[in-house]
This record gives sequence, structure tokens and C-alpha cells, in this order.
Amino acid sequence: MLTIVDLFRVDTSNPDLMRAQMRALSAQVPLLYAILAINSTAVAVTYLGVAPDAVTIYPLGFLLTLCGVRLGLWLRRRRCPLDENRLATSLLTTVWLAGFLATCFVAWGVALLQYGDAYAQAHVLLYVATTMIACAFCLVHLRAAALVVTAIVMIPFCLHVWQLDNQVMRSIALNLMMVSGAVLFVLLTYYRDFTRLIGQQVELERLSRENLRLANLDTLTGLPNRRSFFASLDEASAGTERGEESFVVGLVDLDGFKPVNDAHGHGAGDAVLQETAQRLRLVVGEAGVVARLGGDEFGLILRGAQAGAATDTVGEAIRNALTSPFRLPTGGSAQIGASIGFAAYPEAGRDAALLVERADYALYYAKAHRRGAAVLFTEQHETLLRTQSVIEQALRHADLLREMSLVYQPIVDVRSGRTVAFEALARWTSPDLGPVSPAVFVPIAERSGLITGITEVLLVQALSAAKAWPDDVALSFNLSMADITSPQAADGIVTAIRASGLAPGRVILEATETALIQDIAQAQRVLTTLRANGVSIALDDFGTGYSSLSYVHRLPLDKLKIDRSFTGEITADPACRDIVTSIVGLASNLKLACVVEGIETAEQARLLESLGCVLMQGYHFHRPMGFVDTLRYLEAEAARTVPPIQAVA
Repeated sequence: MLTIVDLFRVDTSNPDLMRAQMRALSAQVPLLYAILAINSTAVAVTYLGVAPDAVTIYPLGFLLTLCGVRLGLWLRRRRCPLDENRLATSLLTTVWLAGFLATCFVAWGVALLQYGDAYAQAHVLLYVATTMIACAFCLVHLRAAALVVTAIVMIPFCLHVWQLDNQVMRSIALNLMMVSGAVLFVLLTYYRDFTRLIGQQVELERLSRENLRLANLDTLTGLPNRRSFFASLDEASAGTERGEESFVVGLVDLDGFKPVNDAHGHGAGDAVLQETAQRLRLVVGEAGVVARLGGDEFGLILRGAQAGAATDTVGEAIRNALTSPFRLPTGGSAQIGASIGFAAYPEAGRDAALLVERADYALYYAKAHRRGAAVLFTEQHETLLRTQSVIEQALRHADLLREMSLVYQPIVDVRSGRTVAFEALARWTSPDLGPVSPAVFVPIAERSGLITGITEVLLVQALSAAKAWPDDVALSFNLSMADITSPQAADGIVTAIRASGLAPGRVILEATETALIQDIAQAQRVLTTLRANGVSIALDDFGTGYSSLSYVHRLPLDKLKIDRSFTGEITADPACRDIVTSIVGLASNLKLACVVEGIETAEQARLLESLGCVLMQGYHFHRPMGFVDTLRYLEAEAARTVPPIQAVA
């Protein structure tokens, strides 16, 4: 509970309140001095020639000079920012000066009451009352000053008037005391509400700052989020335009994170992301910005970095930092890597969105060609990007039915020498661009969302071709990542197979490890749906992923296709032979068929057969061929395997 002494204290423990008081006083104190000057001058005019100049003019001149000096200081303070370190001193000074001036002016008024007639004395009473009330309200935001002025003016002045032998004067003094009490009540109530309002504003500003912080914060890692990253990027761009240091934008994508997340749970994945954030902060330091853009992708802003240095030094430091094993809360550890794309300002662009787009392309290039490396966007990438843009536009306007076609490569059972299936391989001949390699247009179609339409067109062609083959020859057809992660695409595939009239058991749908690990849970649901409709599922490019064994048993698979990267050196590299032997053993234990890709020589075929491989595919057996050639190929194969008719003895 407040005491009388507390009412006259300045709360110097509340900086926010002091700042608000200074802002309010800066606007109202100049008005206070103007009121004092006008009212005092009016009273002085009344007493000219009535009271001596030593009572009228000289004291007023001194007081008005003092008020003028203070008025100048307050006006200058309004034009200058608040000095936070001198707030308490300024407020205390205001209280003491208010008391001093109030004492001086009330003493001057009491001195004037000794002169003049009743009208002049009434003017002094009116002057003291109205000036006191006006000044008190001008100081209302500084309670101590307002109370000091009211107390010093009213109490001594009213006591002096009460002592005069005049009933009217005494009535006026009593009236002034009552009015002063009402004024004090209003002042105290207003000040209480003012302090509450300032407290509420401070809390509102705190909540607003907290909301802004949370809106720009990734709550899992404590890093800035995507919104904050782009704001920082815009700020860096604007600073560089003003002649400040250049910067480099980086995008970091974790390699092998999804299998860790799927195999060990989201808790383990979150722990890896948190540890990754800490390691990236240590590498980049305070000079740069590290943000989490979403999932396992992080953004970097390296201020003052040169392009080559960012790629070499920072990229190497990040890869080294992320190479160390991550301890998991469930026990054990996980090993991941990172691919990094960099784009330098202004070489790669001046717009924030363009820089991120270029860094993203460099990241995509790193993942496609130099996984686990750091790649800087260069003019070469600019050329490739323009080329890909041309290809994308041609794809968007392509007549898929006319321009898209298929070739077929046989998959052979080396024990019987018979073809058991043909893998359908996409080909595109653009009327404007000519033949475009699937290694070029398929990734572009996947990135641009055009691959699903291509799959639909080519699947119908492949199913139609397969109907012309013998019943024991299957069709192997590749699915894209969009097909694997979309239930709607899966429904369309099932519908197309049923509409073709081809037995679902003759259809093998291939999916790559890279596509599956993008969303293992969704891929599992889609592949289960496809397999439930009678088709077989093959895992293509097996062995090139990061955690094959951790999820292969969870997927509804029928075949593993060993990637060609293991067969090219199998005759010379014992490690390749060991890997193939392990994969063949794994497939046997899981009761899965095993197909080896990329067989180019008879020596490779013989060695792989000795390792237990039965199903093979590659140029050694036949290059991809058109549909009509498949029919001739099958006829020739059938003729080779039919025994000649023995002559009758």
C-alpha cells in the first residue's frame, strides 16, 4: 500500500514508465511554461503602478528568464532522442524545479496581495488557482511533480489568504482547498490509469516481439526459419547495393537423413537435426546466418565470403562437421552426409529469390553428379539451366502420344537362355530439339511435375506391346518418384493395367531406392496397393542408396535389381564381387529374385553366374530395341531353343 512519502517519489526502477513520462512531459511542459508566462504577465500588468517594481517587474523578470531557459531545454529535448542513461536524473530534476518554481511564484503572488484594491487581489486569487490547476494537469504524468506543485501552491497560499481579515477571502480560500482536493483525486486516478496503460503497452510489445520471434524461429532447432532467412537475404542484398560487403547463399541438404528418420523414429531424426544445426552454427560463426528451411534442408548466408572460398573452405568444413557420427537418443549412432549448393552475389544474381533458385540448382547438380560435395553455381550451370528450361518448355508443349516412344531390353535367365521379361525404356524425339536422352528429360519432367502424364502415356504403350509377347514374357516398367508417392497415380496405373487386358502377374513395376527414401511410409502404402492388385515390385539400382538394409524388409518387394555400377569392375575388383555376393545372399534369404544390370561381356556373365546370379540384363545379351524387333528377337530365340525333328529310321 502506498504511503504519503511514496506519492512524492519518482519510480526509477521502471525504465519503460520513465520513457513514457519523458515523452509526455516533452509535449506538455512547454505548454506549462507558456501558461505561466501569460498568466504571470497579465497579473503584472494589473499591478503596474500599484505595487513597487521591486515586487512586480524584477521578480517576474527573473522567473520568466528561468522559465525561458527551461522552455528552450525542453524544446531542444523534443528534437533529440531520449538519453536512456539520464532518464531518472531528468525526472528528478523536473520534480525539484517544479517545487522551486511553485515556491517562487506563490511567494510572488502572496507579495502582490499586499497591494491593490479588491479587484487586483481577486485577480491574484484567480491567477493562483487557475495557474495551479493548469500546471498540475500539465505535470499529471509525473505524479510527484504534480503533487508538489499542488501542495506548495495551495497549502501556503490558502493558509495566508485565510489569515486575512476578510470573510470573502476566507470563503475563496476554503473553496480553493476543496477544488484542490478534487484536482488531487483526478490527478491520482489519472496517474494510476496511466501507469497501468504503460504496463499493458509494455506487455503487449513484449508479446508482439515474442510472436515475431516465434514467427521467425524454427522451434525444433532454434535456428531462424524460412521466413527469417529470406528477410535476412533481402537485407543482405540491400546492404550490398549500398556498397557493403558481398555474400554467398548456400543450401545444405542432408544425404541419408530420411532412412535414419524412418529406421529409428522421428525422435532420433529430430535429435540429428538439432545436432546438425549446432554443427552448422559452429562452422558459419556469428558473421553468417544459418536457417532451417524445412525438413532436412538448411540455408546459409555467408557475409563477406568470396565465391571460391565459400565452395572450398566452408563447404569442406561443413562436410567434415557432418561426417562425424550422430549419437541417437535410442542408443547407437547414425552416419549422414550433406550435399551443398552455393550461389554468389552478384555473379549468380541480385534478387533474393533468384539467388536461392540458383543455389538450389547447384544443390540439385551436386546430388545428381557429385553427391556429398559442395557445388558453386557458375556460368556452366547457367547454360545448363537455360538448356533445361528449353527442354522443360518443349516437354510442356509436347504431343506425348506422337513424340514419346519405348524401346525394350531383354532380361535373360542364363540357365535356360530364355528371355523372361523386357524392360521398357522411354525415348523422346522432339520436333524442335530432336532426340533427347531420358537421362536429361526424365529428371526435368520429375522436377516440373510433368512425369505423371508421361508415365500414363508410356504405360499404355508398354502394356499394348506386352500383349503381343508370349505369356511367359513379362513387362518391366519404371515408376517415377511422383508415381510412388501418389495414391492417385497408383490408382491410374491399376486402372490402365486392367483396361489393357494383360494379366497383372506379367507386369513388374520398378522403383529406385532414391525415389523410395523420399517418403518411405507413403511409398510403402502405394507399393502395397499395387502389389495387392497382382503386379510384382522390383527395387531398381539396389546398393546405391544409403540405408538399403534398414528398409528393404519393410517394402512389398519381389525383385532386387543390382546396380550396373557393381558389374562394370566385377572381373577386376574383389570388393565388387563381395558386394554382389552379399546382395545375392540377401535376396535369397528374403526369397526375392535378383536381376543384375549392365552385363557387357561374356566374362562378366560367366563370373556372375558362378556367384549365383541367374537373371541378367545388358548389352551382352541385347541392346534396347523397338517393339517390332522384340517380336523378331523372340521368334529367333524360340527357334534356337526348339530341338530339330529326328528323321524316322
